[in-house]
Amino acid sequence: MKSIIVGTAGHIDHGKTALVKALTGIDADRLEEEKRRGITIDLGFAHMDLPTPSGETLRLGFVDVPGHERFIRNMLAGVGGIDLVLLVIAADEAIKPQTREHFDILQLLGVQRGITVLTKSDAVDAETLEVVRLEVEEFLRGTFLDKPGSTVAVSSLTGAGLEELKRAMVAAAAGVPQRDSHAIARLPIDRVFTMKGFGTVVTGTLVAGTIRREDEMEVFPTGRRVRVRGAQVHGQTAEAAVAGQRTALNLAGASTEDLSRGMTLALPATFAVTRQADVRLRLLSSAPRPLKDRARVHFHSHTMETVAEVVLLQEKELDRIPSASSGQAPSASSGRVFAKKAKVGHPPIGMKQLTPGAEALARLKLPEATLLLPGDRFIIRQFSPVVTIGGGVVLDAAPMPRMPGHGDFLQVLAGGDAEAILRARVERRQREGISISRLVAETGWAKHAIEAQLAQAVRTGSVVRAGELFLDAPALEALKSGIVDAAGNFHKKNPLVGGISKEELRAQVDARPEVFETAAAMLVREKKLEVVGDLVRLPGHGVEMKDEEAESKKKIEDAFATAGLKVPALHEVLAGLKVDKVRAQKIVTLLLRDKALIKVSDELVFHRSALEQLRRQMAAYKTKSGKIDVASFKELTGVTRKYAIPLLEYLDRERVTKRVGDVRQIL
Repeated sequence: MKSIIVGTAGHIDHGKTALVKALTGIDADRLEEEKRRGITIDLGFAHMDLPTPSGETLRLGFVDVPGHERFIRNMLAGVGGIDLVLLVIAADEAIKPQTREHFDILQLLGVQRGITVLTKSDAVDAETLEVVRLEVEEFLRGTFLDKPGSTVAVSSLTGAGLEELKRAMVAAAAGVPQRDSHAIARLPIDRVFTMKGFGTVVTGTLVAGTIRREDEMEVFPTGRRVRVRGAQVHGQTAEAAVAGQRTALNLAGASTEDLSRGMTLALPATFAVTRQADVRLRLLSSAPRPLKDRARVHFHSHTMETVAEVVLLQEKELDRIPSASSGQAPSASSGRVFAKKAKVGHPPIGMKQLTPGAEALARLKLPEATLLLPGDRFIIRQFSPVVTIGGGVVLDAAPMPRMPGHGDFLQVLAGGDAEAILRARVERRQREGISISRLVAETGWAKHAIEAQLAQAVRTGSVVRAGELFLDAPALEALKSGIVDAAGNFHKKNPLVGGISKEELRAQVDARPEVFETAAAMLVREKKLEVVGDLVRLPGHGVEMKDEEAESKKKIEDAFATAGLKVPALHEVLAGLKVDKVRAQKIVTLLLRDKALIKVSDELVFHRSALEQLRRQMAAYKTKSGKIDVASFKELTGVTRKYAIPLLEYLDRERVTKRVGDVRQIL
């Protein structure tokens, strides 16, 4: 069963609510004040099923909006998720101010399908009706409603024309693409209330994905977790709601005080809220004045409204604004996505103002965090007096500081090519890389869709995948060169050290651990780097000693090897060398790294052979007695207390002995 959302639009008292009731039998005016005043104040909802020529059932969910100019904000909360619009124009009044404003809003929101309904046809004669029809056709010329058979005259009072309208809705609905029920679920909330016996209930148009009973959801932007206790679709209990359906959810874990219109339900830990968004913005030709840079406006998207500051970036003549479901676009061409177009050192030039009828790239700054995703349509209204002046589409809800090529990056996003968009997002992260979960949050696309779109780029090597990270190949190559250079510089400055530690090298090139490991592994495979334990070195680069350094190394090792356990002080040994103190210390570090010498305490260093002999002595002593105290240890080894205590503590650390009171148990 196909489900679509039908929205009404039009001037106050042109019969939108009466038309919905005549079609569905449901009075969408639910508020007492609406019934008393005879006008629609807030959103109303209704539903009906219609048969299709193929024998299937078409389910229509209606969103009835208020027509009064004072309630445009409520109207905007309802039209964000519609698939098909009924532009209602009364035959006895023709086109009025809110007809124009509502129609501007529909076009800015990218609505592509609809029917013009001339209501109250019973209130005028045939000649007047024809004059109004001609006036409406002229008004709609060149728009998405300028299609043969897209205007229907009806009377909600007599029922005339209603069957023709139903047939027109079925025909128009056939061209509405099915929303993606496999996408990540997102439900903008348009109503919150308490139902006796059930508790908290929210309603909205499910714009993507599927929500099932018992699903855990997250409330954006608050982060509160809730559980779906039950679901209704078009007034009927359902196990699941799918994209394109009017949905009511009974929630556990939140009260009506915790929720409000403008919030969004989505899968937990999937998306990220934002206070900035880069957008493509169009100012209506009817806007009363140019939009100045840094102007404050009223911002509406889906059911959310707030105030935004508009930072104009640059004026552009752009191609078609991509839809939110542009994930099936053709693949991008090979090569760099946007950086090659960047003029280094020349970020996009800001504009002073945007003239009516023009378009621009802009950054919107919001006072509070909210959930926005690329492809989300929005409307802006003048701050004062409040009138609709423009709108557009979100390109990037995770903007980074503007950089060279930023305008070109936004052009790629506006182009709608899914692979190019993903590659551009990978590329702008440079050596940092970007995780697949972050790509999901930035695009709103499902993980499997992202992996499929980037598969070709990974195969050709323009993008490198490292676990959950995607890396820009040229940036990774630059990092690899930096690693090799840093290792080479280390060898030049430290010829007596066998290599640089991984962590020190990573810090020098300033790379994330997982990115560094990927680059290092690639260099090892390419035989441009060697990793020995924790040390990294260039192939063929070991310790390079001069004659006096090699002689000093032998002298140090011999001094400790011949001393047994009665070792001399390290500074005394170093004092007798031909090399300077710095080089002498590096030689000692080398001997310690190779485990020829072993540091037992801060002041005592022993030769490896002496400690191995000590282990054998302890093993032999164990056969005589399983325990040993300090006095017996001194007698066994012939050392003084100065050596005995540090050596016993070393044996404890090595698990050769275990201290129990004043004695050691030999393990």
